[in-house]
Amino acid sequence: MEREGNVMEMRDEEMPSTLSLSNKTISVTLHTDDTTLSVLDKRTGETWIQRPKGQDVILRSARIVDDNIEMELFHVPSALEVKGVLKLDGDLPEFTLSLSAKGDLPSPLRFPHPFVTDPGTYLVIPMNEGISYPVDDESIPPMRLIAYGGHGICMAFWGATDGEKGYMAIIESPDDAAIRIDRIGNRLCVAPEWDAQKGKFGYKRWLRYVFFDKGGHVAICKRYRSYAREIGLFKTLEEKRRENPNVDLLIGAVNVWCWERDALAIVREMKSLGINRILWSHRQSPDVIEKMNEMGILTSRYDIYQDVMNPENFKHLRGVHPDWPTDAWPKDIIIGPDGDWVKGWRVRGKDGRWYPCGVLCDRQALKYARKRIPEELKTHPYRCRFIDTTTASPWRECYSPDHPMTRSESRHWKMELLRFVSQEMGLVCGSETGHDAAVPYVHYFEGMLSLGPYRVPDAGRNMLKIWEEVPERVAKFQLGHRYRLPLWELVYHDCVVAQWYWGDYNNKLPALWDKRDLFNILYGTPPMFMFNREIWNRYRDRFVQSYKNVCPVARAVGYAEMTDHRFLTPDRDVQQTRFSNGVIITVNFGDKPYRLPDGTEVPPMGFHVAGVNR
Repeated sequence: MEREGNVMEMRDEEMPSTLSLSNKTISVTLHTDDTTLSVLDKRTGETWIQRPKGQDVILRSARIVDDNIEMELFHVPSALEVKGVLKLDGDLPEFTLSLSAKGDLPSPLRFPHPFVTDPGTYLVIPMNEGISYPVDDESIPPMRLIAYGGHGICMAFWGATDGEKGYMAIIESPDDAAIRIDRIGNRLCVAPEWDAQKGKFGYKRWLRYVFFDKGGHVAICKRYRSYAREIGLFKTLEEKRRENPNVDLLIGAVNVWCWERDALAIVREMKSLGINRILWSHRQSPDVIEKMNEMGILTSRYDIYQDVMNPENFKHLRGVHPDWPTDAWPKDIIIGPDGDWVKGWRVRGKDGRWYPCGVLCDRQALKYARKRIPEELKTHPYRCRFIDTTTASPWRECYSPDHPMTRSESRHWKMELLRFVSQEMGLVCGSETGHDAAVPYVHYFEGMLSLGPYRVPDAGRNMLKIWEEVPERVAKFQLGHRYRLPLWELVYHDCVVAQWYWGDYNNKLPALWDKRDLFNILYGTPPMFMFNREIWNRYRDRFVQSYKNVCPVARAVGYAEMTDHRFLTPDRDVQQTRFSNGVIITVNFGDKPYRLPDGTEVPPMGFHVAGVNR
């Protein structure tokens, strides 16, 4: 309190109570007493208001210089002096805010404050595929979501809207950033947090605010799509197909995970039942791969460049993973700021104890892929490869003197690994969960459709287990049509194929299978099946139904932009998507029939597809 008192005394006594900038569309005002912003949208008369959350940042002085608002800020926890610059972007309804400082940053810098919106609005959060949180929904706990990994926000923005009017913030420097969802006055709101770069404030941080008079979450996504083009993240599946014709085998193909030994017998049976487009994800022998290739299957295998087990622990384990690059221990694993090696995936030993792997430094990972993949392809003619964890686990810092790494460098080397697989090796490439940093380099994401916090417990370990009971969180959020939004599809549907997670696939919870298929249909995405022979025999007809309902739609729109998503009923039971090739998909999640304007009736838990030549 003494420090804060001294800081308050250092405030410019002659600082005006407000400073404003204005263009044709918006007027932005800085309120100097609490360092909040308010924004008047001149097109609608709407005023967007920030509320202070904490007093970590104190405004010492502010002035208008060359049509910018320049701020001298003081970060109380670190005693850092921070310079802020607010600038309108011409006559657009947008402004940028930059923050710069020099020195240590022992805790995140939380600034600017959150805009707080009224009941009836909802947050727009790109958590994996996307979710909406009504701002007055008391069931949503506070949470922090990083911008630098798949288990956070997978695109660098957030927003809020009433379905038409809204705002968004684009994090233009996301490598060391996060968002915090919290409450002010019982209403959910979002604010950014700026993490240190190796303990320092580091580079200048950038945030862009955009305001909308119409269009809701669709307009928010389309603005981000435009931004993705500007910064070089945008590359379509059609462009990728021209580089590698095997990409076409992915479009409209069901992703199959099956560990049965006689894979060919299962594939032949699937094809005899009309399941023709298949991504076979489990590794096979060279002769089986060749036969599958002749059958038009997209042949793939699992691979990973993250986990490294100490070989001294092998004697305690039931098995040694063939993809662990043991040569990397200990010289190439990540070292934390405390000088100790960073722990990753844990394996349960024969003695019941858990043994952690080390985490391979991303800067070093590529050399192990260069050693493994080309040599294997000489004998195993795979067309595809799934690289686990690369876009799921966060960009990391490494403090090894031999291979130091910032998060930005971690991102760079992760992308180099994926680029090597897809471009140098000429393989269709997938990775886990997903993040838009990888859009230029991958073709599909396993897990983008599956909202990370709302999967079944232990989804990543006991993958084959079928859940007969439905956890409440899974039903409410993971398959909750009143919460989910197809944000990823609205931005990147024509760039990367989104799939479910391998612990959260279409047949994982049979009671929700129909609904999961409906989400695939609505979003124009393919299903995922996981089974052994027993599960296949038990649900054979249901697998066929799922494929025949979903995959023709995913194929029909596989190269198309999702141009629109709308709720046709206030309760969100009936939803519709539109695609750039003219396809219109209507899904009824409700328990009553819904009649379209042309008289077509969409039955409960049913769908209607227009514009497809079946």
